[in-house]
Amino acid sequence: MAEKIPATVYLVGAGPGDPELLTLRAARLIGEAQVIVHDGLVSAEILALASPEAELISVAKQRSRHSVPQDGINALLVDLALTGRIVVRLKGGDPFIFGRGGEEMEACRAAGVPVEIVPGVSAAVGCAAQAQLPLTHRDAASAVSFVAGQCKGLTDQDWSGLAGKGRTLVIYMGVATANDIADKLIADGVSPAIPVAVLENGTRADMRTLRTLLADLGNMVAREGVKSPALIVVGEVAAYALAQDVLAALPAQGNIGAEMHS
Repeated sequence: MAEKIPATVYLVGAGPGDPELLTLRAARLIGEAQVIVHDGLVSAEILALASPEAELISVAKQRSRHSVPQDGINALLVDLALTGRIVVRLKGGDPFIFGRGGEEMEACRAAGVPVEIVPGVSAAVGCAAQAQLPLTHRDAASAVSFVAGQCKGLTDQDWSGLAGKGRTLVIYMGVATANDIADKLIADGVSPAIPVAVLENGTRADMRTLRTLLADLGNMVAREGVKSPALIVVGEVAAYALAQDVLAALPAQGNIGAEMHS
């Protein structure tokens, strides 16, 4: 019996939501794919680019609940490749920035399945651009850090030096832990008066950009009903964003609020 020759698995970045931010290669592969394994954050407009004959398989993940565990997704990609069909693994943002693309790549390699990576516009880059928030700016920031904001391991991480004067910190998946994140940053030495922007539903028609101070972050997220997907940007660059200022009254803390400016 002849050994099956696996097809290539394409790990494709779908960008932050707006289909016009897809790369040309990503759009072409979506249209050519015979099977698309996609995340829940991939927009309906992007999935509409698929061939009517393509099989669409959702492996949507939500906080604390995965419809398909990661090991299952890895095995699914390998099994689909062995059918010889063109397989696109479609991931929000970029596959290699908090997208677990590295794990899926390793699984394909281990099984002898060819794999190619098609980068996408990351959520941080796309959402910040939509909000006109420069992640770097000669007068405000010369370094950027990306971190994941889930509760697991949060208190064990050392975030000192990641945010503050001359630095921008972008936090993914931090809405549910916003209060803990603010406490953690302040405990690690970040000024409670540093500007913070929250970018909700970035690049989509219902995008919302809110701005406050770090000390008010947790309260603001609850007060304004912020929902995922959303990014938190901490740093002086947040003051440049086209944003709604929603700073609540804060307890007196010296000159808190002095860094907030239009």
